[in-house]
Amino acid sequence: MLTLIGSLLGFLSSAFPELLKIWQNKQGQTHELEILDRRLEQLRLGHTQLLAEMEVKVTNDQYLGLLKHDAQPSGVTWVDGLRASVRPVITYAFFLLFTTVKACALFVLVMHQGVDFVVALPQIWDPETQALFAAVMSFWFGQRHWQKRLPQDII
Repeated sequence: MLTLIGSLLGFLSSAFPELLKIWQNKQGQTHELEILDRRLEQLRLGHTQLLAEMEVKVTNDQYLGLLKHDAQPSGVTWVDGLRASVRPVITYAFFLLFTTVKACALFVLVMHQGVDFVVALPQIWDPETQALFAAVMSFWFGQRHWQKRLPQDII
């Protein structure tokens, strides 16, 4: 019986190094797969970042192209004048509309509802109007500030 157990142990112990090699190979392959998965994820992240950078560059190039197109004269004097007057005319028209609406509201409060002028004026010049006025003024005069500060190839 002891001989049989000894033979069995000898046979199993001779297979143990081979089983250990198989187990180590499997562990090594699993480790290699994990490394490859991490490398693949890094490549994906790198490509995502590269794609985002390319999208920003394309958007910037399109914007610069539009600015260059608008800066080039057409050669027709009245077309160039009309193109240059669009923004100022719209600005003046909306300013006139805004002023008219506020003046009419003040007129209604003072003349038709009998509110004193001193009381009616703060009702017309409410916080929303103040915020709108501040935003418009900051846009127009802030633009001048940034034009002086930023390099001209960006603007």
